[in-house]
Amino acid sequence: MTASRNTPAPDSDHWTVAGAKARLSEVIERAQSDPQIITRHGKPSVVMVSAEEWARKTVRKGTLAEFLMASPLRDADLDLERLRDQPRDLDL
Repeated sequence: MTASRNTPAPDSDHWTVAGAKARLSEVIERAQSDPQIITRHGKPSVVMVSAEEWARKTVRKGTLAEFLMASPLRDADLDLERLRDQPRDLDL
């Protein structure tokens, strides 16, 4: 028996939209352990991952201020002076 066009190989992580719709429970089950890629017109469209994986990937790792303070360029001797030119004329 051969796999249909909408059915992935047993170890595949790619699904067509039609295949994912037809076997949504299986897609969800597989997404618990590995990301599942759903394609549209032969191109990757979305990736389904477990809620645990999504939470792990999207957790905030600090504030912008903390990120900037930890920058290796923090103590670099950069010239950040702004030019004080006159504004240009705008014809409205």
